[in-house]
Amino acid sequence: MTPRLKLQLGDITSMSTEAVVNSTDETMAAGGPVHVAIHLAAGPGLEEEVAELGDCPVGEARITAGHNLDAPYVIHTVAPTWLGGEAGELEQLADCYLNTLRLARARGLRSVAFPSIGSGHQPQIPLDVAAPLAINTILAFLDASELPEQVYLVCFNIKAYQAHQKALKEALP
Repeated sequence: MTPRLKLQLGDITSMSTEAVVNSTDETMAAGGPVHVAIHLAAGPGLEEEVAELGDCPVGEARITAGHNLDAPYVIHTVAPTWLGGEAGELEQLADCYLNTLRLARARGLRSVAFPSIGSGHQPQIPLDVAAPLAINTILAFLDASELPEQVYLVCFNIKAYQAHQKALKEALP
């Protein structure tokens, strides 16, 4: 496994990285299980800060304070709605990872923890599609950039962990 990309099974809200990534909707006011968990753990200050930021288009990223999280920052990104893969969803999902990593680099952040973006809330992107795209996009970015120094893919359940583990093994020589 590349030392700069690590897989972890667990709860993203317990990560002590400089930023955790929140998969949210375009209003940044709702989302799936990751969004709910991050907002609960961060406390009401996160909701207030997000409301001040306004909307975030699909594939883009916005940053806020981490509030009550161990991570000082939350980077919010909006996954595409899965329409079968023929409506630009794969490019939009790659943009979620790329724009988040670019924002982290621009802020000088050394560590970022991602969930499996777009694969845990209906209509979800199939894991056999989302996992390789996430792994390959992150690895390509890390090969071309010094920051962030460490990226974690935090998988909430064993099914997501195994899919990302398989994709990582296939991506590495």
